[in-house]
Order: sequence, then structure tokens, then C-alpha cells
Amino acid sequence: MSDSFMRLLPGDSSQSGMQPSNLVSSAAFTTEDHTELDQLYFATGDESVLTGVWECAPCREEIDSYPVHEMMTVISGSVTLTNKNGDSETFTAGDVFFIPKGTQCTWHITEKLRKFYMITS
Repeated sequence: MSDSFMRLLPGDSSQSGMQPSNLVSSAAFTTEDHTELDQLYFATGDESVLTGVWECAPCREEIDSYPVHEMMTVISGSVTLTNKNGDSETFTAGDVFFIPKGTQCTWHITEKLRKFYMITS
């Protein structure tokens, strides 16, 4: 575990060291662009806490039970979340939001999304 602070960079992949990620199934992408990138900045030894930057092309996923507690800040793009009751909320650049572990929702990226995240399991 680090005992110092760190700056998370929102820049493009050539500036921030983002690497390919595979959290989203190929079938979930809604355009021909299947780009998904991640830059992990911090992880505890047991990976129960993670923080970084994630970017993903437009996609739509039905999530029966969100696997972690996650706080996010949108850097760019747009995502619409719909809960099990059908209530929707759209988040764009500058918005900060939280999804509790176990939440049933639809995750719909409508414009390539880049976000800061902090995850706890």
C-alpha cells in the first residue's frame, strides 16, 4: 500500500498509460467500436480497493447485481443508468455518482465514456 498521495491523470491513452480491459462482453457493444481501456493507479494488496481511469465505447448491459461499491466521476462522454423500477439518470462530464454493491440496473454508455473510479468490494 502506498503511503503517499498520487495524481490521477484524465488524459488520452498515450499520456496516461491506459491498457486494454475486458470487463464488457463483446456482445454488449452497440457500435463497431469495441474500445475498452483501463489505467489502474492504486490497488490494495488484496484488491479490495481499486482506483483509476476507465474508458469504454458505447455499450448496453443489464446488470443483475452490481459486483462492487463504486464511486465515479465522469471525465467525458455519457452514461445512462436505469434502476429496476425503470427510473433513469444520465451522467456526463463533471458528474459524480455512486452505485452500491448489489444494485440491479441497466448500464448504457451512449457516448464513449471516460471516468475516474474508486471501487471497494
